[in-house]
Amino acid sequence: MTETHSAAGSAQEGPTKLPAHEIVYQKLRSQILFGDLVPGQAVTIQGLVETLGAGMTPVREAIRRLISDGALVFQGNRRVSVPVLGAKDLEELIFVRKTVECELARRATPHVTEAVIAQLTAIDTALDTAINTGDVAGYLVQNYSFHSLLYAHAEAPILTDIADRLWLRFGPSLRVVSGRLGTQSFPDRHKDILEALRRRDADMAALAMERDVCQGMEQVAQGLQVAN
Repeated sequence: MTETHSAAGSAQEGPTKLPAHEIVYQKLRSQILFGDLVPGQAVTIQGLVETLGAGMTPVREAIRRLISDGALVFQGNRRVSVPVLGAKDLEELIFVRKTVECELARRATPHVTEAVIAQLTAIDTALDTAINTGDVAGYLVQNYSFHSLLYAHAEAPILTDIADRLWLRFGPSLRVVSGRLGTQSFPDRHKDILEALRRRDADMAALAMERDVCQGMEQVAQGLQVAN
């Protein structure tokens, strides 16, 4: 799920510069993923041009891609919004996340090195700090980073892409609910996942991931139900 940029190229060539439309896409994607855009809140294309500091063409291209990802919906009158999740949406998301992300955890287990486990442990420590201090933004970033880094080692690009799109669909609602209920209301099964990785136990990793996904999504569903 993480985007890695190749360092290919000589010193004379310098670092590869991303095209404008990709930069805009990544910026807008992050705003959606981490809940800076609230579900149901309509924004104009011109407004995004101004806030992103980009031209109309790359913004339109980014919007087109994010609509294809299911992260935005077109509202008409040059407006788009983040979809509002209903009960049926959440039910489907839980099912697909369990299916895809548990398999990613299973496949990643034999490929995760001690160095990667150390990275995941550091992310989990930062996540604990965010939970204990009520840092919603930090919680969202560290939680995503943990899953993203793990899935990047599954050697399953199609499944990883599906998982990334799923996170775009529920990320904004996770921000809303964690803001309302507090970060400490969310379960953290990452230590169970880490223990499974240290043991090289793929089945244990998949089971821990299933519990992490189910408990987290059930908390989202309950939080949205309370809000409604």
